[in-house]
Amino acid sequence: MTKPDQTALVERPAPHEIDARLAPHEISDAAVAVIDQQGSVVGWTQAAQRLVGYGAEEVLGRPAAFVLPSFEMVGSPAFAEQCRARGGWSGTTAVRHRDGRTHNISLRMSLLRGDNASLRWLVSMTDLDTLPSGTASGSMRQSLLIGAPIGTLVHDPQLRCTWVNDVMELHDGIPHDRRLGRRPTDSMPGFEAEALEAVMLQVLESGTTRVYEYRARSAAGPRHEHIFSASFFCLQDEEGRPRGVCSMIVDVTDSQGVCERRAVLSEASTHIGTTLDIVQTGQELADVAVPLLADYAIVDLADLVHCGEEPASPIDTVNGRPRTFCRAGLASVRPGVPESPWERGEPVPVSPASPFAEVLHTGRSHLEPVLDTSPGTWIDHDPRRAKKIRDNGMHSLMIVPIRVRRTVLGMALFARTENPEPFHEDDLLLAEELVSRAALSLDNARQYARERTAALALQRNLLPHRLRGGAAVEAASRYLPADTDAGVGGDWFDVIPLSGARVALVVGDVVGHGINAAATMGRLRTAVRTLADMELPPDELLAHLDDTVRRLAEEDADASEQSPAAVGASCLYAVYDPVSQKCTMARAGHLPPAIMDPQGQVTFPDLPTGAPLGLGLGLVPFGAVEVELPEGSVLAFYTDGLVESRYDDIDVGIERLGCALTQTDQSVEDLCSSVMEALPSQTPSDDATLLLIRTRTVDAAQTASWDLPSEPNIVRTARHAAARQLTEWGLEHLVSNTELIVSELVTNAIRHGAGPIRLRLIQHQTLTCEVFDGGSCYPRLRQARIVDENGRGLFMIAQLSSRWGFRSAVGGKLVWVEQDLNPARPRAHDPYLSAAAE
Repeated sequence: MTKPDQTALVERPAPHEIDARLAPHEISDAAVAVIDQQGSVVGWTQAAQRLVGYGAEEVLGRPAAFVLPSFEMVGSPAFAEQCRARGGWSGTTAVRHRDGRTHNISLRMSLLRGDNASLRWLVSMTDLDTLPSGTASGSMRQSLLIGAPIGTLVHDPQLRCTWVNDVMELHDGIPHDRRLGRRPTDSMPGFEAEALEAVMLQVLESGTTRVYEYRARSAAGPRHEHIFSASFFCLQDEEGRPRGVCSMIVDVTDSQGVCERRAVLSEASTHIGTTLDIVQTGQELADVAVPLLADYAIVDLADLVHCGEEPASPIDTVNGRPRTFCRAGLASVRPGVPESPWERGEPVPVSPASPFAEVLHTGRSHLEPVLDTSPGTWIDHDPRRAKKIRDNGMHSLMIVPIRVRRTVLGMALFARTENPEPFHEDDLLLAEELVSRAALSLDNARQYARERTAALALQRNLLPHRLRGGAAVEAASRYLPADTDAGVGGDWFDVIPLSGARVALVVGDVVGHGINAAATMGRLRTAVRTLADMELPPDELLAHLDDTVRRLAEEDADASEQSPAAVGASCLYAVYDPVSQKCTMARAGHLPPAIMDPQGQVTFPDLPTGAPLGLGLGLVPFGAVEVELPEGSVLAFYTDGLVESRYDDIDVGIERLGCALTQTDQSVEDLCSSVMEALPSQTPSDDATLLLIRTRTVDAAQTASWDLPSEPNIVRTARHAAARQLTEWGLEHLVSNTELIVSELVTNAIRHGAGPIRLRLIQHQTLTCEVFDGGSCYPRLRQARIVDENGRGLFMIAQLSSRWGFRSAVGGKLVWVEQDLNPARPRAHDPYLSAAAE
């Protein structure tokens, strides 16, 4: 063996000044030897043999310098005095193994005291080259190895303490004279001492190294429990028999606390912010904090936060009065959370004299390691909380503001009841880190809630508040917005009264979610209503709507100076005529309607699919289908969110809808509720819309029609026929106005139309007068000049009716006029109108 290349003595601070802590494996891997006052080796371990290559039979009783030349100074009075003054000796050196290999090692010498003031040296040697690279590196790791305070004990085979260093008294407060000659169970009674003895016996029997962690009160902080890691080594004699147990003990409380803090923050990153629901996020914060940090935790948010708004500053008051908060989350180690005076979701007042108000006002955390519940403190002003604090034994408290972008959204409270340890500054730092992470999730949820609330408000304002089916249908609807992170979608539906007692039925779905989808939905609904007023057939209406969607996309792209966005929508449009009991329908990429006949049989008509709106496929025309619907038939219009499921194919959902509709004895309102309840209850990933229509018919006795020749003298005949019919219906008060309307419409048909003329009256919620002719010239209201002899007929009709219009029909056109059955007030006598009646 060659002499070490270098030996470094280092200035070692007192143990209580050292904050560094060793990992337990760095002690358990050490090679240990015991040296007497004369410098001879009196204790040797298997790890020491592996380090230098010499066995116990070769080194015991021989000078330590035999294996480590740097130990030549051991045994000198000057060295012993220096070690006493410094609390030990430590250094680094390079040594050679017996086979010639070189090791860089860290040497630690700890002075051990025995009976009768005898001394021993415990030497621990750690091979720096074998330490894991992740622990540390270079001079920093070496300084930890030579500077961290390690308590050292030596026990004989009967587990009596024979040697101990001064650090152990700093660890557990037991003086060395009370420890020497005694077993651990005699010097520190309790469960931990029994466990330590059990581990020592295992080491003596097996000759291997063991590591055990235990808790004990520290002399430096007797009120606080510390965590210690003990490494046990078997000391052997020349023949390899166990001679005793060496224990090296290090305080790992700080490193354990770091691990616990990392565990809490890791738990927070995994479990907080899983949804964009504000209340759920608040509950997740409370759940993570208990029991990892506290025994009881609550989260209170400002009332405006739940609506997605950002609270104004100061948050603790509104118009000079204390603000009310809402309890968003609460958790406790005790069942039922008895510590909370308020349930989740209930309003929570804040007393101006409490630390809660101070935290909200200043934005700074509040720590009360020992909660003072004596009279004269803040809890006197908060009797409801005071009772819960006293009844449940809360003894330590932390209040942390929930802040984001200099705005306080609320606060989180952490308290201890079962755990006797009070909160410390480290706990407050951990709580603030935990809350700051949760604050980001809460703010994201708040912003999402604001946009969702705006989108829902916009959508609900744009959707019909009351469905008017008139004499044609009985209608009911349900709309369930999506409850996902993407936000509400762009579903819409409508029932639009048309002329001739007919009604238009529409349901659609805009691609996308959020406020943009809701705004697009509103634009399309308005476009559909406008096109419906033009009395277009369903297939033609969808063609015009397709053009509208593409133009809207181009306009939006121009406004944002980007390429046109892929805007799309699906739509199903139908027109039902209660007189003929026929329904004409067409669809653009939408699901077909369900039709239930009066006997409860459900079918899905085979409609041409049609391309979704806005895809630019105008070369493919939309197709329309006409079906006959007996009175009492039910049509179900719906969006894909109602029948889609992440677990089943969409056909399964459509079949489930068909089964839910087979209830003929219910009103459409009740049937709507039954269908929604029958479908899967999982949270929809898309908006779900259902529009139910039960058809009615206009009785034959409520209609009258006449085929008229295209001759001028037929006008009087038509006028008299209409008057007789109104008299039969008991509508004599409408006779004069109706005669004027019939005269004008029939005259226009003779002058400007072609072919046969048909006059029809329909009595439903209004009186409708229709005149059909074979011409293609549509009437146009214009302003006649004083000198003009013609051009005032349509103006007269507009004055006499509630509304009028025209539409194309098979073989020609049809002009219609509607009058209220019970006018609010009679019109003033107009000489011109009286003359026109003649």
